[in-house]
Amino acid sequence: MDQSAQSEDQNENTGLDNRRKRIIFRCHHRGMKEMDIMLGGYVEKHIVQMNDDELDELEVFLQHHDQDLFSWFIGTKPVPDEANTDLFRKILDYYKDKAGS
Repeated sequence: MDQSAQSEDQNENTGLDNRRKRIIFRCHHRGMKEMDIMLGGYVEKHIVQMNDDELDELEVFLQHHDQDLFSWFIGTKPVPDEANTDLFRKILDYYKDKAGS
């Protein structure tokens, strides 16, 4: 991310509560660049509208390993029932829509 884009992201995040800021950080610093992009992009776009229950679900979702998440997103491994949540499908749909644009 270039300096100006990073500065814009920081300016947009100044009005967010600490919980949301921590989640955004975790999504952008996963350890696997592909997951940084996928989760970070989705969360940046939707975190403001997420309620406490959705944030709880997201925090649980973020406990999965990057390799598993990535395999589920690209379809090389089946998604286990406990991970096949509304949130997972929303993130997947978000990227399918972006790819189709």
